[in-house]
Amino acid sequence: MDSILSVKNLKKYYRKVKTGDEISFDMYPGEVVGLIGPNGAGKSTTLRI
Repeated sequence: MDSILSVKNLKKYYRKVKTGDEISFDMYPGEVVGLIGPNGAGKSTTLRI
């Protein structure tokens, strides 16, 4: 089955501060996905990119 979204090695910087490093994932049709982690881990930032 082909993915509907594929993210590879995503990185995010705020000025010179790295806030996300090499985030990779694939999403497939009909799949339910959740992001979990502690406060400040970058869950909302990842979704906003």
